[in-house]
Amino acid sequence: MSQAVIHNNTVYLAGQVGTAGADVATQTQDCLNAIDCLLDQAGSSKSKMLQVIIWLDDMANFQEMNAVYDAWIDPANPAARACGEAKLATPDYKVEFIVTAAV
Repeated sequence: MSQAVIHNNTVYLAGQVGTAGADVATQTQDCLNAIDCLLDQAGSSKSKMLQVIIWLDDMANFQEMNAVYDAWIDPANPAARACGEAKLATPDYKVEFIVTAAV
């Protein structure tokens, strides 16, 4: 599976998860660190994100995730964003991010 695919000056990231079993804030920061790295490798950055889809294992974790996300996001260039609840790959994962960005 590719972690990132570029097509027509757009980079599509695979779902990013954090350290299994860690708390929501730690998993969120892990995801955002991975996103920064993948976007950089693709010649992009968080300021060029177009869309962010966030899956939480439980919407009760929204505030904890959102506090970390809000501290990370470029306030001058926020992406369109959706957040929902879903069963993730294992019960040890609490959050997953899927990102599309311009290159």
